[in-house]
Amino acid sequence: MTESNGPAAPDERDEHDQRNQRMGQEEVPDWEKRFRAPRVSLPDWAEDAPDHALFVSNATGTYELYAWDRATGARRQVTDRPNGTTDGTLSPDGAWIWWFDDKDGDEFGVWRRQPFGGGPDDLATPGLAASYPAGLALGRDGRTAVVGRSTDEDGTTIHLVREGEDPVEIYRHRESAGVGDLSHDGTLIAVEHTEHGDAMHSALRVLRPDGTAVAELDDTRGGTEELGLDVLGFAPVAGDTRLLVGHQRRGRWEPLVWDVATGEQTDLALELPGDVSAEWYPDGSGLLVVHGFEARSEMFRYDLATGVAERIPTPPGTVSGATARPDGSVEYLWSSAEKPSAVRSTSGEVVLDPPGMKSPGSVPVQDVWVEGPGGRIHALVQKPAGAEGPLPTVFDIHGGPTWHDSDAFAANPAAWVDHGYAVVRVNYRGSTGYGRAWTDALKHRVGLIELEDIEAVRAWAVSSGLADPDRLILTGGSWGGYLTLLGLGVQPDAWALGIAVVPVADYVTAYHDEMEALKAMDRTLLGGTPEEVPDRFEASSPLTYVDRVRAPVYISAGVNDPRCPIRQIENYVDRLQARDAVHEVYRYDAGHGSLVVDERIKQVRLELEFAERHLGTGTGTVTGTATGTAEGGLGGRIEKGA
Repeated sequence: MTESNGPAAPDERDEHDQRNQRMGQEEVPDWEKRFRAPRVSLPDWAEDAPDHALFVSNATGTYELYAWDRATGARRQVTDRPNGTTDGTLSPDGAWIWWFDDKDGDEFGVWRRQPFGGGPDDLATPGLAASYPAGLALGRDGRTAVVGRSTDEDGTTIHLVREGEDPVEIYRHRESAGVGDLSHDGTLIAVEHTEHGDAMHSALRVLRPDGTAVAELDDTRGGTEELGLDVLGFAPVAGDTRLLVGHQRRGRWEPLVWDVATGEQTDLALELPGDVSAEWYPDGSGLLVVHGFEARSEMFRYDLATGVAERIPTPPGTVSGATARPDGSVEYLWSSAEKPSAVRSTSGEVVLDPPGMKSPGSVPVQDVWVEGPGGRIHALVQKPAGAEGPLPTVFDIHGGPTWHDSDAFAANPAAWVDHGYAVVRVNYRGSTGYGRAWTDALKHRVGLIELEDIEAVRAWAVSSGLADPDRLILTGGSWGGYLTLLGLGVQPDAWALGIAVVPVADYVTAYHDEMEALKAMDRTLLGGTPEEVPDRFEASSPLTYVDRVRAPVYISAGVNDPRCPIRQIENYVDRLQARDAVHEVYRYDAGHGSLVVDERIKQVRLELEFAERHLGTGTGTVTGTATGTAEGGLGGRIEKGA
């Protein structure tokens, strides 16, 4: 572990920053600066020691955890691993930093802990074998933890771990579940579970530390009327049995307060049109509310005594994280497509501003609404300033599928814009933020429904004069990569090029090789296993349509990826090779994406070069400074076909 001060120490420059200084900012193109510029996450803080904070930064060139003593200003790098580290939390007393150690970036590992002031990394949960994480809650006594685990063999298990004692299993089920929260006094444990078999809609159970059930809250109704619940946290007050819960009873995510002891439910009825999340103010008197609607965010303070929600002013854009501090101020991570992310505070102070290279901005996003087969589709459009169409256009499809693109800063689409492309991002059916019916609409005809919405926006982009129909690129990562490969086969005349990042390529093999929690989600989406509903898996698998693909295809894949495993990608590539289809495959040594800045820059460069080489698009030779070429470097390797 590195014991020196971290990224914001003004009198130090780490190796990454020193190299940036040697290069000189004028030698680094803007698209690359957006990846290299030091950035920080919203700091997490210990509830009983609010001056002890933890955040993630890419200051060394790899995303790692940093400790921050806000009283003294000292910052210290906590983790230092080849593949990076982002999963960590502070104990309530601020004495310990817990972080998840998956050696190969495959999300399968163990929890370790390190003293806040520095020291050795101890195994935090002796007696528990490696697993996929399924939630973690730490007790205020400094010696108790509730640890969720997921494995292919056991499904989900939850354990009570006390220092110096053997772990005690308090929950087990084949279906996916997870630790939600631990009450202030440590006597109540909130668990989200999907025992009813719908992995997209959780029910709640509250347990005692001995595993006995105290209360149940279940909005699932069977059939197509499943409603989900989400644990947002116990009240941070001694003796308080109130649990903040997210629900979908009015067709969108909203908060309610459930008193676990009495059973009383208080529906806040905020009457906001979009999805609403919330967390407690530290004294339990109010809630910090974040409202997401039509790809943008706003914040409120909701007073529980009066039922009044007071708006907290924020600039137009997206709040991707927020927390209420003990002094009543609110710190939040904000950005827009035009302006890079920053940790802001309602107190007016700068919360964290790392030194070194600053990220350039980008062009603002434009909202487009297109009529589609399932209703109005929201798309976000960026194009080079002053550019007139028709332009080479990239359809950059988001992952999830239960996620959405928003008016937030993103280096990937900005890189395409810098090279002369228009970028269109589609919040297809399945996306969040547009109501439960929109999110749930993709069941059974998985992939095909999303492609209908993408096609409707594609047709608008061409007819409006924005997009050149002969220079259309379909791309995306994870679920977006899946939709890319599926779209190239289902809609072969629509796309001139495909770039699929960590995709699902062969749905049946992916199901058998992926982590258990994703198997449960696939069973929910498709209505069963590949053996139970083979026709649905076949209809939704890119492999089914691979022989119809005519556009050149670029695929990048992590060899340790548990979400989109490598074997099913190899099956798809073998079919491309068998008919001498034009394709390139880049394999790199990581899991579901990379936390190494140089590796990420290399991948984006390879994508830009692939497009330029096959379409003759872009502004000329792709420039940049990262090491590695199209023939490998940085631990990756690329193979070309036809």
